[in-house]
Amino acid sequence: MAQRFPLLPFLVLCLCSSASIIGIAHQHEDSTTQTMEDFSGYPIHEPHSFIQNFTSSSLSVDTESLQNQIDELATFSDTPAPSVTRILYTEKDVLARRYIKNLMGISGLSVREDAVGNIFGRSHIDAIPYSGKYDGVVGVLGAIEAINSLKRSGFKPRRSLEIILFTSEEPTRFGIGCLGSRLLAGSKVLVKALQTTVDGQNKSFLDAARAAGYAKDQDDLSSVFLRKGSYSAFVELHIEQGPILEEEGISIGIVTAIAAPASIKVEFEGNGGHAGAVLMPNRNDAGLAAAELALAVEKHVLESGSIDTVGTVGILELHPGAINSIPSKSHLAIDTRDIDEQRRNNVIEKIYQSAIKIEKDRGVRLSEFKIVNQDPPALSDKSITEAMEAASKELNLPHKLMISRAYHDSLFMARVSPMGMIFIPCYKGYSHKPEEYASHQDIANGVKVLALTLAKLSLN
Repeated sequence: MAQRFPLLPFLVLCLCSSASIIGIAHQHEDSTTQTMEDFSGYPIHEPHSFIQNFTSSSLSVDTESLQNQIDELATFSDTPAPSVTRILYTEKDVLARRYIKNLMGISGLSVREDAVGNIFGRSHIDAIPYSGKYDGVVGVLGAIEAINSLKRSGFKPRRSLEIILFTSEEPTRFGIGCLGSRLLAGSKVLVKALQTTVDGQNKSFLDAARAAGYAKDQDDLSSVFLRKGSYSAFVELHIEQGPILEEEGISIGIVTAIAAPASIKVEFEGNGGHAGAVLMPNRNDAGLAAAELALAVEKHVLESGSIDTVGTVGILELHPGAINSIPSKSHLAIDTRDIDEQRRNNVIEKIYQSAIKIEKDRGVRLSEFKIVNQDPPALSDKSITEAMEAASKELNLPHKLMISRAYHDSLFMARVSPMGMIFIPCYKGYSHKPEEYASHQDIANGVKVLALTLAKLSLN
């Protein structure tokens, strides 16, 4: 989950379930400036004397309250503790959204929702099956606490801060990751695809959204789009989902780039038959074709020569799925990503060529090879990473520059505004599993760096 803090023309801070965003309003004509002054309560051109008493030492994080909120949000789950399962637009997801909106209201934020349920206040709280309670959640709840921390310190931003809770950062129900942020970034292709998208129970996206109180009109989906430059900055707070920070004893990771993900669906069709009656030389086994392609994915990724190139066969399904039946069909879902787009695309091409060769060698049919998404990587904005570095130094927290091999809503928000991400350590790098954990101190450190970064950016 991510939180984001954007600065808007009306001085708003954005936080997303997995990230925090800070948007800085652009001052154009006098009427806009006057509106901003009326809204914010102080003159836009007032000297910075109003922050002369603000220091990083005045920032405090209510870790007990924040942990209680993390624990309570985890109870909105379809599976028992310690796992968390919260699927898009289900009853538990709707209840979790209501909980977050209530916290935003308590923090004095005005709350609105768009046609697909992105919440502005403004924060991904959906969770993949049997995951943990910190992924994304730290970003959303931590963003709210960052705002509270700034308010307690007496800080007044020169530009508004806004929190965003993004819809469906995880691709669990409809197979589309970062659905809300993709739409905010203006994906017309996604708007069209969602008209016919269904889940595993053949329930359409639009029907599910309407049942949860969203997407009352199909045309509403394009209303979600944000124009480029809507925010001056977007900042996301997240657990690392990797072991580097913990192993090296470093408190803060400052993300310089987010790896570009691509998803591929592959299907082979062969000849089924009885496991005992059909002799080995006479088989056209779709299952073995899939297994061979899975190994080819690993081979091509390793051949790239870069540790930043990764590939995963996360789904491998066989039909009819009986122990005494030769598979007549197989389905694979492949994830490959890299911070170098061309290098990743070369891997995809090699995977395709291997699929063609396997089709020929095994006498099966390659009935589908579909690239579902092929996103470009995103680079963090230098001014934002510099603000994060300055905040970390001011708070005496050791930090390091690093890339994100997991993708986040920030990847797509970078198409709307300058972007940056803050990582905090997590236990053994565990994520997307019940053992996922981040300590009170690490969360507090991340919230403080987020708050101080927002303060710096909001005064820029």
